[in-house]
Amino acid sequence: MKFMLGTKGRMTQIFDESGVVKAATIVVAGPLTVTQVKTKDKDGYAAAQVGFGSMKEKNVSQAKKGHLKDLAFSRHLREFQPEGEVKRGDSIDVSIFAPGDTVAVSAISKGKGFQGVVKRHGFSGGPRSHGQKNKERAPGSIGGGGRAGGRVVKGMRMAGRMGGDRITVKNLKVLQVDPASHTLLISGAIPGSPGTLVEIRG
Repeated sequence: MKFMLGTKGRMTQIFDESGVVKAATIVVAGPLTVTQVKTKDKDGYAAAQVGFGSMKEKNVSQAKKGHLKDLAFSRHLREFQPEGEVKRGDSIDVSIFAPGDTVAVSAISKGKGFQGVVKRHGFSGGPRSHGQKNKERAPGSIGGGGRAGGRVVKGMRMAGRMGGDRITVKNLKVLQVDPASHTLLISGAIPGSPGTLVEIRG
């Protein structure tokens, strides 16, 4: 599996060979450093742990210092199943991807705070006429004696905290790859705000 970590940049648009404009997101990705190779014999499963980003030594915990000894201090650590053989200390850059590759991108979505049911769940709200005063965006009835024994059932769609969830968008296309500047151009929009950590899997 192809795998890359990066930070989301701004959105832009490019023209393809036929002159069709396409929306795209710039991702500053890699390079990754292989920090640990896990094996079935020792760890029970096979995976490669990679590090991305940098940290000042004064901000690194003692456990992380021991784990990353003789390597650069990485801010983020993730695991994936590599396609070929890798060893500790190897570097992985964006050149593993090529234009036209289909990828899935995961990131933490923007937090939107406490929101009502109209914004959070798409409720239509109440009617805008016939004496309606201050209940246009109210959720309506949430229970009662004739429904579920007079209690509020689990999973009832109500107001609450919205956003800040891990979101995966599949079937996105890699439009451009630039190993010199460690950037990928990915079609469409991806979750999060600029600067958010994103995982790219192909």
